[in-house]
Amino acid sequence: MYAAIFDMDGTLVDNNPYHFKAWKQLFEQHNRVGVTPELYNEKISGVPGMVIMRNFFGNDHTEEQMTQLFAHKTRNYKEIYAPHVTPINGLERFLTALKNAGFKLAVASSATEANIEFVLSRLPVKHLFDVVVDGLRVSKSKPNPDIFLKAAKDLGVSPENCVVFEDSLSGVKAGNAAGMKVVGITTSHTSDELQPVSQVITDYTELTEHDVKALFE
Repeated sequence: MYAAIFDMDGTLVDNNPYHFKAWKQLFEQHNRVGVTPELYNEKISGVPGMVIMRNFFGNDHTEEQMTQLFAHKTRNYKEIYAPHVTPINGLERFLTALKNAGFKLAVASSATEANIEFVLSRLPVKHLFDVVVDGLRVSKSKPNPDIFLKAAKDLGVSPENCVVFEDSLSGVKAGNAAGMKVVGITTSHTSDELQPVSQVITDYTELTEHDVKALFE
């Protein structure tokens, strides 16, 4: 039995521009460092929200204050992104083909359960996933492999029979560390930046279930 495990932000949906905007606004309002695309990709993308808060706000804010600020950022993100939630091109067809080919499917995202539900409830693919693992279900975040190993365990599939779909550098590292195949998607990084991976795609029209099965042969 095989499994396909998908990150969410930048992988199921191209929502990182909206996260970027919301983080940039929060950092500017509270006189933090400027959020450049480079900083976002290296220190924010794929990292759990409260870890970001502690890294950039921990010196002069209490945990309660950081929780409130993160909640404000989340509300802002949802407000600006809600009218634009759409799956990455080809996703529904691809997931359906994998499912029909006998693959188990999971979402494994550093996002909160509420943020995952916010996105999945607006996509026509929610029912196709067997398992959803959010960032609070594991103690160590990506690039640690725990979240992908947890998803594999919940699916009942051994790691070597799993393929991870990721757009972030930390996610690619986590997938490799889990001993899984990794397919990179270029919503956030170039093909060169995403290495080492088994394959790189720009969207899901470039891949079939047969291509995925071939990764294990």
